[in-house]
Amino acid sequence: MLKRIVIGVVALVVIVYGGLLAYLYANQRAFFFNPTGEVFDPELIGLDAEIVTIPTTENETITGWYAPPDDGMDTILYLKGNSGSFSSEHARFTAFVDAGYGFLAVDYRGFPLSPGTITQDNILADAIAAFDWLAERQDSIAIWGRSLGASPAVWVASQRDAEALLLETPFYSAVSVAAERYPYAPVAWLMLDQFRSNDWIAAVDEPVFVAHGTADRTVSVGNGERLYAEVPNPYDIWIEEGADHGDLWARGIWERAQAFFTDTQQGG
Repeated sequence: MLKRIVIGVVALVVIVYGGLLAYLYANQRAFFFNPTGEVFDPELIGLDAEIVTIPTTENETITGWYAPPDDGMDTILYLKGNSGSFSSEHARFTAFVDAGYGFLAVDYRGFPLSPGTITQDNILADAIAAFDWLAERQDSIAIWGRSLGASPAVWVASQRDAEALLLETPFYSAVSVAAERYPYAPVAWLMLDQFRSNDWIAAVDEPVFVAHGTADRTVSVGNGERLYAEVPNPYDIWIEEGADHGDLWARGIWERAQAFFTDTQQGG
């Protein structure tokens, strides 16, 4: 009798655990990405930027905003995070333009301004397409990746030549963050979009600046520290005490970014 009970309990645990893994696998992109959100028009918010459509893979397109730089200034390729539209960050773009920088920001496929399917491959391809579009204009490009966007930023920098790479609250890899959140699950086997920045960082020749906060509850600060430790051409790492995932703009990252871009502009 006891043996049957033990076997029954073990079977129940296996079934429940298997069901949980199946649920995580089937819904992982809904957990990872939040592609809904308000969309803004640059003209209505008083930003002098052009709405641009950029071809990407599979004969699809992505939409973004572009403003040219002042003479002698970089254009910032800004790669957004995993939620909403890049256009919600228009305060940043206004600051870029006011300081004389150009910028290009886009919605990856599947996000509000760009139809399509959200996958790691699509996001990486969209980031490359955005860089190449700028390169055709012969802009001097500095790459800024925020949160999820730090991973395609690393990928682009590993495949293309830019002036500088800024990583704001980056993860070491998406699968490493998932392992922190779901230690009971074999996420390395289950996860479709692993964004292994740690595998790509060794091929990045550009100077790299990493910014993170010690109170980041979304991507723990250890991710940024571990990634920076593997950077071939480190510039600096700024760890802001008490800052959460979305706090660094208010804590002064823009001032630090400008100093970084000035120091690295045109190979300086």
